[in-house]
Amino acid sequence: MFEAIILGIIQGLTEFFPVSSTGHLILFTWFFKIGGIVDTLSFHVALHLGTLVAVVVYFYRDWIEMMTTNRKLFLLLVIATIPAGLAGYFLNDIVESVFRSPIIIAAALISVSCVMWASERFQKSRDIDRLTVFDAVIIGIAQILALIPGVSRSGITISAGLFRNLRRETATRFSFLMSTPIIAGATTLHMMKIFRSESDYNINIILAGVLSSGIAGFFAIRFLMNFFRKHSLNTFVYYRIGLGILILTTAWLKG
Repeated sequence: MFEAIILGIIQGLTEFFPVSSTGHLILFTWFFKIGGIVDTLSFHVALHLGTLVAVVVYFYRDWIEMMTTNRKLFLLLVIATIPAGLAGYFLNDIVESVFRSPIIIAAALISVSCVMWASERFQKSRDIDRLTVFDAVIIGIAQILALIPGVSRSGITISAGLFRNLRRETATRFSFLMSTPIIAGATTLHMMKIFRSESDYNINIILAGVLSSGIAGFFAIRFLMNFFRKHSLNTFVYYRIGLGILILTTAWLKG
């Protein structure tokens, strides 16, 4: 139960911080040699239910507006979701079996840090009402890379928005809104696997993780929406590079 709560907090924070939630969940269990239900992909994805609730609650006014008056933004979110949705559906088994290595996570952390750093060099002047279909397609394609642990869905999509000259807070808002259907789809897929599985999953442990994930996720969103009004991605770039080097060093020493 304690491990589930800690992993839920890690998921809630790192789902929106551009540092890769899946990568941190895998690394936490790897560093501390944690096994059982909390070290399964199904449990990790179930934790996304908490962050799904967090993002819906925080942006509920945006969703009401999109359902009533701002249909253009809703359409752009749909377009941006399609590439990663299709990739996740068809590549799910490969992701489960191939991309959960600490070395791959370290490589993704460091390489995407370079992308994030480069994106900050672009002029940022466009607001969310100036988003185009091409913007949505580019950001949506970038989101496919987030299937690889260590990439970070928020990190790669915010960076894609910055490359398209969106303001940082605009790119962040669109990224977080775009996470809603992706998280919902992935959570539904894996929750169905949990309930159909013959394995003995402890629902209380799952609920504890989901609750802590939701609370942490809500405060992470609120913090970042304020943080990115004044600060760049570079703080997270330095963290990602340092963590990547630490992982490679640890893997080499264990080697």
